[in-house]
Amino acid sequence: MEYRLPAGSERGPEAPTPPQVVFIEVTNQCNLRCQTCPRTYLTLEPPRSLSFEQFTRIACAFPVMRRAVLHGIGEPLLNRDLPRMIAYLKARGVTVLFNSNGTLLSSERSEALVRSGLDEFRCSIDGASPETYARIRGAPLLPKVVAGLAALASARERLESITPHISIWCVATVENLAELPDLVRLAGRIGVPEVYVQRMVYFADDPGRQFGMARAGMSVFGELQERPEAVLAECEALSAQFGVAFHASGASSARASFAAGRPAEAAPWQACVRPWTSAYVTAHGTCLPCCISPFASQDYAALILGNLFRRPFGEIWDGAPYRQFRWRLLAADPHPACASCGVHWSL
Repeated sequence: MEYRLPAGSERGPEAPTPPQVVFIEVTNQCNLRCQTCPRTYLTLEPPRSLSFEQFTRIACAFPVMRRAVLHGIGEPLLNRDLPRMIAYLKARGVTVLFNSNGTLLSSERSEALVRSGLDEFRCSIDGASPETYARIRGAPLLPKVVAGLAALASARERLESITPHISIWCVATVENLAELPDLVRLAGRIGVPEVYVQRMVYFADDPGRQFGMARAGMSVFGELQERPEAVLAECEALSAQFGVAFHASGASSARASFAAGRPAEAAPWQACVRPWTSAYVTAHGTCLPCCISPFASQDYAALILGNLFRRPFGEIWDGAPYRQFRWRLLAADPHPACASCGVHWSL
């Protein structure tokens, strides 16, 4: 989904309307130790999963919410109240989705997700071979993930539901680039209609603290050179052959996303409208500018715009930290997490 301001809107330090897109981190705990994820190496907030009461307290702070994304730094399926949370939002007419590693997709959980009314299930798979998947994700669980996706599709069919829409998302690196075509083949074989590639996010402002595979040397983005070009061409041909859509995150084509990032002087971050249109709330009620920012900068304290459990969200949304953050995003010296967005990773 693209983030847009109302036609004719001028961006400034204030946001004219409350956010309709809300990211709610239902848990910051995870059952994997992915080598591309800063969470594996850093703890930003103490472990916590939202209770249903805490979740509804957050959700009630957004009366005009139209789209809810129930993930953050953690695996959403670890929260046992997740189906109940989804059903609550669906009763309000909200579109609901989340990203998951898919390792916990049992038949029981799959049926609960379908019955909840979940609109979209995005499964993160960073390798088409068991060996590559295990190396990146830290556990040999690719067969279990594939079986889980089959269970979800089966539950959807059994319950005669058209939702959730299922897609596969891959963080492309030097390590798994050659397996992207096989991932498209996998999607075609198990009936998943879409495959997305994502740019890897890492601490670009401090090369000395880039961890695991989350470092510049593992990034495949920059120049569209011979090897990525050949991989993308094969993926596009397979996409047509199997009827599997092949895209990139950020409402972009895979080819455009793999192309060279715009130079820093072009200020690509100024195209971002998220601090005017969406909100991100952690499991502790911390309000951050977007879901990418905690993965992209070590200056976590500077990302905190308020806490929804301590102040009404309206006061936070209109408060000085949010206003200053919006001003900086429009200028030449945004927060470091924003300065690399559109350059080292996609907006």
